[in-house]
Amino acid sequence: MVGSIAERGYVQTTVADVIRGARVSRETFYEQFANKEEAFLAAFDVCAAELASRLDSPGEAAEDPLERLEHALATYLETLRSEPALARTFLIDVYAAGPAAVERRTQVMSAFVDVVAGILQPADAEGRFACEAIVGAISSMVTMRVATGDYDDLPKLGPPLIALARRLLTEVG
Repeated sequence: MVGSIAERGYVQTTVADVIRGARVSRETFYEQFANKEEAFLAAFDVCAAELASRLDSPGEAAEDPLERLEHALATYLETLRSEPALARTFLIDVYAAGPAAVERRTQVMSAFVDVVAGILQPADAEGRFACEAIVGAISSMVTMRVATGDYDDLPKLGPPLIALARRLLTEVG
């Protein structure tokens, strides 16, 4: 599914494309999934789990919360840079896959806000909102690069996004 989406986009991808790419029979596909949307949701879940697993890494050893965030962000950006098909599925085509996919994306983004809040430990609702703003800024800027195929520029977003996070957190105290 992810390979077909990377080639054609969600809308143009057919079940036949997925079957061909996976080298399985139509019967095998339909034993696993009711339709293309269900297969997409499974692929999206795999992409989200892959990203989440990579964020659980040695950066947790850093004492400064912003250093931990910087490490997590660098890992996220490098993963998307090195896996364009995953990036496209996770950030672009999810919006074409329908309401269930958009709801799933919303849940994942909320979980990412929880990860950032866990790292930064905001003291109040204003600090939590700053975490949401940081995740929103990351998502927006990364999505723009992925949409235009600018994968190699993704790691360059890290330092200015961390500087933005530092300013936001300084403002909310």
